[in-house]
Parts: sequence; structure tokens; C-alpha cells
Amino acid sequence: MKKVPKEDELLQPVNMLNLYTHGAFPMGDAKTNTIDWYFPEIRTIIPIDTFNVPRSLRKFMTTSPFEFKFDYDPLKVINCCSERNETWITPKLIDAYKNLIDSGYVHSIETWLNGELAGGLYGISVRGAFFGESMFSKVSQASKCALVKLVERLRERHFTLLDVQYENPHLNMFGTKQIPLEEYQNMLNKAYEDDITFI
Repeated sequence: MKKVPKEDELLQPVNMLNLYTHGAFPMGDAKTNTIDWYFPEIRTIIPIDTFNVPRSLRKFMTTSPFEFKFDYDPLKVINCCSERNETWITPKLIDAYKNLIDSGYVHSIETWLNGELAGGLYGISVRGAFFGESMFSKVSQASKCALVKLVERLRERHFTLLDVQYENPHLNMFGTKQIPLEEYQNMLNKAYEDDITFI
């Protein structure tokens, strides 16, 4: 009989990375204090090469007072992403992410305004794949601008895949695309061919 790993074992950095690299992602349940891993057969990505920046946002960014930072305070970004009425980013999952931060696999793109964190996003980076996890805004347009900066970085570093898990109106304006699992797995395999780093 095959032994099923316990939840705490799955949250160890090496096991989390193994699940991520195969296309799974975690979501916590605040009511039960459990964390489940999901592996949908229809995947949502943002094609890096055809990333669409809405004209109004592009214009806004030319005169925006925002300052952008990478990995300045990823834990603060994760905590800000969790601060909503219903969240899948539970304290147990945040603790697991702390270990991945220490291992160098969690990255944040942060939007700062007047010395305060105004918005941002975070995700997991493995070679040429970036698995986007969550984003937040305290100031209008802050998270959208962070996403633009993320894709600029992914292009500079020649990433292959930006996985955003599920479609939503906030992301659809940037050109999300749903693809079948086989195509997604082919993209994963290609992403792992090159030794690419995010920072």
C-alpha cells in the first residue's frame, strides 16, 4: 500500500517545490485549518510574449509616482495578500512560504508610494517558470503596475511560463489564456530546460 504523505510533510520546502514543479498549487481553508493541493486539467496562463498592457494603464505608468522593488519584503506582501474577508492564504500556509522565502524560491514584486507598500504580488519561481500566487492593492492601480513589472522581468530573463492558476476579470485584461493540461505540461518541460533565475 502506498503511503500518503501527511499535510505537514507536504509543506516542507522540498515537497512543496516538487508539487509546484509538477503543476500543483496549495490553497488553505481557514475554517478547517487544512491545506489542499489543486491540479486543474484546464490551466490559465498569461503568455509572456503577447502580454497586453491596457492603454490607460500604460499611460498611467509613464507619470506614476510609484517605486518598484523586487524581493524587498516578500513576507509583508504575502501577509497583505492574505488580509481579506475570505482568504486561502492561511497562517499555516504563510509559515510554509517563509521556508520557501529562505530557500530563495518565493519572489515579490512590490509597488511603493511615499515609503509605504501600496500593492504588489508574489509567486514561486523555478527555472523558466513563474507560478503567480496572489496580488493586492492598497492604492488604485498598484497591483496592476506590479504585474507589468513582473512580465518585464520575465521577458528580460527569458522565462517561458507565467502560470496564474485561474481566470478572473482583474487578470483577463492582460490577455489570459486557458490551455489544456497536455499543452501546459509541455510548457513546463520547456521552462525547466534552461537554468534561469528570477533575481
